[in-house]
Amino acid sequence: MNAPSSQRAPDANDRPVPSTRVSTVERYDFHRVIQSYLDDAARLVNVPDHVRVILREPKNELIVHFPVRMDSGEYRLFKGYRIQHSNILGPYKGGMRYHEHASLDDFKALGAMMTWKCALMNLPFGGAKGGIKFDPRSVSRDELSRITRRFFHALGSNIGPDYDVPAPDVGTNAQTMAWAMDTYLNTVGMVKKEAAMGVVTGKPVSSGGTVGRETATGQGVVHCIAEWARRSRFKLEGKKLIVQGFGNVGSNTAVLLAAHGVSLVAVGDHTGYLYNPEGFNVHRLKQYVAQNGSIAGYANGQKINRDEFFTVQADIFVPAALENQIGASEAEALQVKLVAEGANGPCSPEGEAVLARRGIELLPDVLANAGGVTVSYYEWVQNRRSEIWGIEEVEERLEKAMLDAYERMTQFATTHKCPNRIACYGVALQRLVQVYLDREIFP
Repeated sequence: MNAPSSQRAPDANDRPVPSTRVSTVERYDFHRVIQSYLDDAARLVNVPDHVRVILREPKNELIVHFPVRMDSGEYRLFKGYRIQHSNILGPYKGGMRYHEHASLDDFKALGAMMTWKCALMNLPFGGAKGGIKFDPRSVSRDELSRITRRFFHALGSNIGPDYDVPAPDVGTNAQTMAWAMDTYLNTVGMVKKEAAMGVVTGKPVSSGGTVGRETATGQGVVHCIAEWARRSRFKLEGKKLIVQGFGNVGSNTAVLLAAHGVSLVAVGDHTGYLYNPEGFNVHRLKQYVAQNGSIAGYANGQKINRDEFFTVQADIFVPAALENQIGASEAEALQVKLVAEGANGPCSPEGEAVLARRGIELLPDVLANAGGVTVSYYEWVQNRRSEIWGIEEVEERLEKAMLDAYERMTQFATTHKCPNRIACYGVALQRLVQVYLDREIFP
């Protein structure tokens, strides 16, 4: 294959950098796309007009500006966001993203997605999303700590274990959540410290996190893939996988699928793409990325460019980078049987239409990557109860939750003859509509 081009995909790792598709992403109205899915599902569920009007916009949009002293001694002003979309089902819940191209509209789209995701998974949470507009790779660890602490201090009582519960997302990780929790405990002043630890999830296990959370999103993707394979009578052993984004989600998905006999033959992140027809040793590759921050320089792979990556012959594709990575041209190029969305919104509507026309099945983000928020819920419950669950209990509960949601998606899709994505939105809307009908509108 040819040498890599300058086109590169963003990575869902802890410290992403922009892709050369930024101009395309900036023109992509992600919020409008999410609203169109809501409208499509609402027509099938017969959502009352007032409920649809409420759900089209977030309940709260918070923007904070805060100064931080940098290592040089200068002060820099940062902009932070928190979109609280819905709390009709419970506390707001959603990740905190650190990225230089973060925007209000993107957070509105992602916050709405969390509402549908939590409703689909039968969790007692609403939807939220937020973060800071900056490149976390450009600052030191000490600066990152001060930025995080100052941000969560600025949010103040707008977050809390009974009100809004953040979690890691692109550009953040367990360490970020540890700083966030410590800031909250030292500034808001809760009496019951154990319960207050539930102000954020995705924390280190030593600081109130739960076993199984680090791999939860990838494990959820694998549960969905395995269930699709079972229903399709598709033997996973010996099959080939390609992954875009080799951060937490992509790497853990690849490792877990390897246990099913699936071989990773192509991988990409923010530094480029690699190809190995014999299959990568995913454990070594994951360890290399943990040590070096990317796949760049990994010896056991041939460099290819972005266009070549999408033409690699495989069976399963897991996009685990950012939104809008699979447009019509990428969907036409793919040589796979299944796309399982590890990232949020990786397929554009145009790309999804091409996949459907070509008979390539799609497991949508609302279901496929919901393992993360589901195990976050388990972490939150353990914090509130002052309990510690074993890995067997966490994984058993997660598998049951994922398969139950998969079944409800399938039943809705069959009954209403609609795509899986709209089916997920439909199932979520049924739950939300019933709550609004039961409780009505105050006053």
